[in-house]
Amino acid sequence: MATAIKLYKQSWHALRQLQQYRTIASGNACASIKSRNELFNQEQKRQRDAVGRVEKIEVRYLGLPEDVTLVMNNHISTPYNCAQHLSEGHCKRSALALVDGSVPWDIHRPLQESCTLQLLNFNVSEPHVVNKAFWRTCSFMLGAALQRAFKDEARLQLHSFPGPNIKSGSFVHDIVLGAQNWEPTKAEMRAISAEMVKLAAQDLRIERLEVDKELAKEMFKDSRYKSEQLPSIAQQNQSRVTLYRLGDHIDISRGPMVASTRFLGKCTILAAHKVANEGSTDAFYRLQGVALPTGFSLNHIAYGLLEKRAQKLNSARLPNEPFEEQQQMQLS
Repeated sequence: MATAIKLYKQSWHALRQLQQYRTIASGNACASIKSRNELFNQEQKRQRDAVGRVEKIEVRYLGLPEDVTLVMNNHISTPYNCAQHLSEGHCKRSALALVDGSVPWDIHRPLQESCTLQLLNFNVSEPHVVNKAFWRTCSFMLGAALQRAFKDEARLQLHSFPGPNIKSGSFVHDIVLGAQNWEPTKAEMRAISAEMVKLAAQDLRIERLEVDKELAKEMFKDSRYKSEQLPSIAQQNQSRVTLYRLGDHIDISRGPMVASTRFLGKCTILAAHKVANEGSTDAFYRLQGVALPTGFSLNHIAYGLLEKRAQKLNSARLPNEPFEEQQQMQLS
């Protein structure tokens, strides 16, 4: 009897320790996210305040209903602000901008000089540029969905997402989990897909911010893999790092991305491929999905073919391969 009571007390004590650990881990994760967002907000405000004297620029809009020249504010006005001068329809439909006929530009990114401007949607005659931005945005959103879907004890760590390749058949996000034998059920895949749909329904604006490498290091000091990637990324971009944010989720990406999560329509997360062990307890996994922009639809058979193709392991460079060899992936 005494032995049984002793074992019970030991088990109860171990349970209490585990609960305390989970509480601490959850608190640390929340604190990291909060700190990262506070630093993002402070730098965003600092850059806006640093604009100083407002200078005017001429933005030559090219498109329907007619070409028009707009007088806007340099380093303040965005393509979205230009769309506001045109119509509500332009504001709702425009997913991406094209500056001077060749430079893809985020809708909410301030313009930096006089230029020509085209507003792109998914019905343009040559949708390649906007489709790549959409695919990249899907990967970015998947990272946010995974953080929402996994419990703290899963020890989820976001690694990176490869550059968008429409021909690959799937968008991707690579992660590390505290399990080397995770085989997700259909229910788990549906749960992650549901988180993507929730993000789309929230119509979250996707914000871009370029920061210096020291601030980026401070923002991601609690993220092992981001910290490892930052020096190489900064080296390729004159010691600058480009960040994106939706809601409270912040990640590194060269961009551009579409204007809002609302442009995500039908979406399915289909596969989680284990690609390598990481240490004695963790493992790398590649999450893959397929999606359509809002307003596009396919019949069940056609979409099913896309889903089947998206289940195959995406051939993009794997996350456990040397980072120096995957700069293009990390900067995409």
